[in-house]
Amino acid sequence: MRFLLTPGQADDSPQLVPLLDGITVARIGPGRPRCRPETVIADKAYSHPSTRRAMRDRRIKFVSPERDDQIARRTAKGRSGGRPPAFDAEAYRQRNVVERCFNRLKQFRDRAAYYQAELTIAAIVFWLHDSQDTP
Repeated sequence: MRFLLTPGQADDSPQLVPLLDGITVARIGPGRPRCRPETVIADKAYSHPSTRRAMRDRRIKFVSPERDDQIARRTAKGRSGGRPPAFDAEAYRQRNVVERCFNRLKQFRDRAAYYQAELTIAAIVFWLHDSQDTP
């Protein structure tokens, strides 16, 4: 769907909104392409109030466990700390599919100049291979 490459030491979290802004998925039949996923499943690194706010503003369900420091800060405030964000543990289990895909794609990062093209080709190959396995 879309890749954004960043340096290995860069924080991924600020790239989430620009990544989502560039997604378009053609509909079957007439109509404009979709540009908003129904759900984003992310690890604790993305669990930040600004990320949650951005997903809420876009009407995207955001599934990410709350970080320990955020839990401690909220509970220290007592009743004024608010409710914990909703967390769908069943949906979060699907994150392993993405993690396995990342691990498979990392084998193509040997030449940085060609990485974007290799990543795209590899994703297409994986998608075609996996779609043939599905009944």
